[in-house]
Amino acid sequence: MTANLLPSVPAIRRGFRLQFEPAQDCHVLLYPEGMIKLNDSAGEILQQVDGTRSVGEIIANLQQRFPGVPGIDEDILAFIEVAHAQFWIELR
Repeated sequence: MTANLLPSVPAIRRGFRLQFEPAQDCHVLLYPEGMIKLNDSAGEILQQVDGTRSVGEIIANLQQRFPGVPGIDEDILAFIEVAHAQFWIELR
């Protein structure tokens, strides 16, 4: 995990759309070829990804929403790295 990501601004990749899917009872990431079912943590993180907030701001927001969760910053950074590697998000 790298702190170099903190100033980066993630955005949902073009062609992808985040939405809550009642039939799945979770957030999903839709794209032309299919759908990615997200766990609760991933859904919470991606809801913060709006193309204007930096990774550092996203971490601060989620730390405030979920106080006392140990290692939340590392978990968020790890997810951002995976989402970027899977081409779900872009980093600016």
